[in-house]
Amino acid sequence: METLYITSPACHRHEMGSWHPECPERLDAVNDQLLSSGVLPLLDSFPSPRPATEAEVLRVHAESHLAHLKALSPASGYAAIDGDTLMNPHTLAAAFEAAGAGIAAVDSIMRGEANSAFCNVRPPGHHAESARAMGFCFFNNVAVAAAHALEHHGLERVAIVDFDVHHGNGTEDIFFDDPRVMMCSFYQHPFYPNLRREGSRDHMVNIPVDAYTTGFDLRQVVSDIWVPRLYHFAPQMLFISAGFDAHREDEMGQLGMVEGDYAWITDQLVALAERTAQGRIVSMLEGGYNLSALGRSAVAHIRSLSKL
Repeated sequence: METLYITSPACHRHEMGSWHPECPERLDAVNDQLLSSGVLPLLDSFPSPRPATEAEVLRVHAESHLAHLKALSPASGYAAIDGDTLMNPHTLAAAFEAAGAGIAAVDSIMRGEANSAFCNVRPPGHHAESARAMGFCFFNNVAVAAAHALEHHGLERVAIVDFDVHHGNGTEDIFFDDPRVMMCSFYQHPFYPNLRREGSRDHMVNIPVDAYTTGFDLRQVVSDIWVPRLYHFAPQMLFISAGFDAHREDEMGQLGMVEGDYAWITDQLVALAERTAQGRIVSMLEGGYNLSALGRSAVAHIRSLSKL
């Protein structure tokens, strides 16, 4: 079965100004590299997904959060959430569409139409907490998808792996007290957003690393810490917050990954999913702001996801 490739024109219409690194061109960088590498024709391209419903979003977000975004959504121009997170008139529609892509991926995989999916969507999601938008994120896309797998499809255990350079504070916030969801991440520390939850949970495996940590050392984190914990947890579906800003060419952070590191990590996750989850993986784009490095890294990730 092929890997699904899901994207949406609505995700291009959200933008936060010509100066902003989280730009519509990020989607084009991934799509263009997939096309030029010859990978795109080997994927099962999915028509634009339906937007997530409010009920689906409210599985992981507070009603007050949705009401705040609706009230803030501008008829023209921009409305600021914070200094670097803004809404334009199309932002809310794009956020519902991005969250809907993860739901479409889960549904297609659970119907047996594919083993895996990559969602090339934006705005990203992993900083969005239950009741707060921040860090370029409005809805937590991967959390919405994971909750759908649990609540709609009746899975008992899912895992979310996050290899963005920034800590997925929103995902941690949403699932901190839900032992059905294991979260595994590494992230540069100290660094934005510096919002790690106090206390510990066995299902929260979030590893801070120093600036300039190499790809080799990050592979050790995966093999020595993530993989044993994930195999013990035995998720029935695996989700990936696929941020590519830990690449050494990305000036948003100071970690040292390259394309081969993303491919190697994905290979480990594919092997895990085949053992515990019938190969079921949903990967969703998070960060990645050097457009060339983003496109190359996403292709390496998708090649491994698809075993191409």
